[in-house]
Amino acid sequence: MSRPRRVNGHSIRVDLKWIAEMIEADSRVLDVGCGDGMLLDYLYHTRNVDGRGIELSMAGVSNAVSHGLSVIQGDADTDLKDYPTGAFDYVILSQTLQAMREPRRVLDHMLRIGRRGVVSFPNFGHWTIRVGLALRGRMPVTRTLANHWYDTPNIHLCTIKDFVALCDELGITIEKGLSLDGEGRLQAFDGRGALANLLGAQALFLLSRPGR
Repeated sequence: MSRPRRVNGHSIRVDLKWIAEMIEADSRVLDVGCGDGMLLDYLYHTRNVDGRGIELSMAGVSNAVSHGLSVIQGDADTDLKDYPTGAFDYVILSQTLQAMREPRRVLDHMLRIGRRGVVSFPNFGHWTIRVGLALRGRMPVTRTLANHWYDTPNIHLCTIKDFVALCDELGITIEKGLSLDGEGRLQAFDGRGALANLLGAQALFLLSRPGR
């Protein structure tokens, strides 16, 4: 694999920097829904990872491959089942879970394929969304949920509390949780995410499954 482009530290999204902090150096990483490969590129230069990506958009795949990244076109809803068990140290799903047709199955496959999973998503329980729905009675458009209801790719929006409950149901251990406000600043995060559910515009989780 040719050497990927160096990422300008000021241009990468702040949530991707926090995800990178969760990844051990020299790890094998699969980035699901990797877009143009920005996170893979950043991890290559800051963590020396052996990174792979899967992306639905052909434009994203072409952009990533043109910069020397190992990215293939694929649909996480249908293609993760083809990856062997334990093939990666980390499987990342960044700002993509809410666009999955079967998010529960995707999480299952992530923690079968990888020793750990990293998931981030916009929090539909954020106070601005609650106030907007209560006062305006319309679906919100925010910095983290930038599309209108009629053109959004998001089909399974959830709150932080919803996600924590799903992890409990699936027997998934939350090793670490973070929440960020609309500006990307860290917010308080207790063990069950109750306060983060109110104050966090987006959430990031480091996950594992006992026995893996």
